[in-house]
Amino acid sequence: MNDPIPVKNVTPVKVHKPKSLEQDSGVSSRNHIYVRKVEGTLETFRRFFGLIFLGIFAIIPWLQYNGTQAVLLDIGQQRFSIFALTLWPQDLTLLAYILIVSAFALFFVTTFAGRVWCGFMCPQTTWTFIFIWFEEKIEGSSNKRKKLDARQMDADKFIRKSLKHLAWVGVSLLTALTFVGYFTPIHMLFVDFFTFNVTFWAGFFVIFFTVCTYGNAGWMREIMCTHMCPYARFQSAMFDKDTFTVAYDTKRGETRGPRSRKLAHSDLESKGLGDCIDCNLCVQVCPTGIDIRNGLQYECINCGACVDACNGVMEKMGYPKGLISFTSEHELAGGETKIFRPKLIGYFVVLMIMTGALVADIVLRVPLELDIIRDRTTLYRETNDGLIENVYTLKVLNKSQQDYHYTIDVQGLPEYELSGDQEVFVKAGEVLTVPLSLATDPYNLEERVTEIHFTVTTKDSETIITVKEPTRFLYR
Repeated sequence: MNDPIPVKNVTPVKVHKPKSLEQDSGVSSRNHIYVRKVEGTLETFRRFFGLIFLGIFAIIPWLQYNGTQAVLLDIGQQRFSIFALTLWPQDLTLLAYILIVSAFALFFVTTFAGRVWCGFMCPQTTWTFIFIWFEEKIEGSSNKRKKLDARQMDADKFIRKSLKHLAWVGVSLLTALTFVGYFTPIHMLFVDFFTFNVTFWAGFFVIFFTVCTYGNAGWMREIMCTHMCPYARFQSAMFDKDTFTVAYDTKRGETRGPRSRKLAHSDLESKGLGDCIDCNLCVQVCPTGIDIRNGLQYECINCGACVDACNGVMEKMGYPKGLISFTSEHELAGGETKIFRPKLIGYFVVLMIMTGALVADIVLRVPLELDIIRDRTTLYRETNDGLIENVYTLKVLNKSQQDYHYTIDVQGLPEYELSGDQEVFVKAGEVLTVPLSLATDPYNLEERVTEIHFTVTTKDSETIITVKEPTRFLYR
């Protein structure tokens, strides 16, 4: 109880603040981020990657399969159609598997490569960069945008601002129409929306998501990443010293400071300088406005913009690239990154197991479902012929995308009379209610409760599909 608590000396981290960029109008880097354009390998890859997934997002709802929309998540009909697969509320386990697989895929990627989801695939980041692209094309570079915002309103500023916001609204509207098109037939949605014949809820959600996209990508931007996104808060729980993240090599970069291009790299040490020339380009290209030289920060989305900016400066100065790079804490300390480590392997194993379970559930899924409802008003009755009769209501759900004829049979009674439709026709995606009465001689009943099974089987079909459901036959 009286043992002293060990004390560890910790070297305080020196936080370097970027130079003030305040304008006379009061616009500064602390209340508005003017992202500077950057070129480089990572930026090219990010644009290419973003365009691919943006194209997939835009094309999928327009695809057709068997004469209908290939992907249609019809909430009103409680039916999700994904090409040849139709999901119903009864298929909730599939949704659970998909969410679990997505979660562990995110954990695995984050443990290996940090917050790359945010930097390369997140819709918020993708649409933010699209909006910034329109800003650059209409208002000019980051410096021109600062000057434009600082000056008084005139005709040129009014026209440029109007064109920019008009472009933002146009992109937001197309985004909202495409997104809502996943939940309602997209061909009719576009026509009905622009002819003002759209339904209330479809129109409401188009306007709602238009406003959300315009606000998130146009105005809130980094606020979504730094203050509202929960992923930024718990991502650090998945990091370790071997996680690849965007990082600044302090040993190589410090002491930072300006210098002449004529100063050879080999002479830096004698001058007391590191490789960093303190140009602040890494801050100016950052979409969240942080200084990566201050160390790992939760605001960093691992987009790699600062990597490209710094590599460009290093190339012009004749210095080796990689002052800012995707690296691990172990590499920065002079060690080696351990790719295969228990936590990463654990995430991968669980991811493979859950993916296998998802695939197995889809492959073994039977596109037919049977629900049996007993008549609760009368447990049983005796017919004029002296038979014992139970009444049931069968609900036959055709979960496939084809129409089928089905036959209904009973197992568990040696002799019985089944009254009602024993051959039914159910269209694709429909639920058919079939009332049936089952009667048998009381001498066939040895117990008060007899377990029986109703079976429903496809008729005249190349693929035989059978569903067997238990129920009870009551007597006395």
